[in-house]
Amino acid sequence: MTTENLATAVPAGATELALADSSGADASCSCCAIPDASASASTEAAASDLAELVTADYAVAGMTCGSCVRHVSAELGALEGVDSVDVALVAGGVSTVTVRSSAPLADAAVAAAVEEAGYEVVAV
Repeated sequence: MTTENLATAVPAGATELALADSSGADASCSCCAIPDASASASTEAAASDLAELVTADYAVAGMTCGSCVRHVSAELGALEGVDSVDVALVAGGVSTVTVRSSAPLADAAVAAAVEEAGYEVVAV
């Protein structure tokens, strides 16, 4: 396969730079793309949205694998207002579950969701 057959994909919000190789041919690539000035506004808006989210950490016992993480994440993700769930898995120990939501969540609702998945919140 030659490089002429490869398509380059420029990430959304980036401007492709045209680079010339020694033969003068276009050697541009997506890794050499620089951010478009208009893309920084959307990045700033996304950062602002993250700053407005409420973050809470919960200690959850009993998770041992990725399947456990998926079950807990699905149950917590179904709660109203939850934007994201991140799990720092400690197999067989106490894992840290970080929940980001648009408003504070009731501890009882979080505990119920985790219990529905088959695990236990041991600390808030």
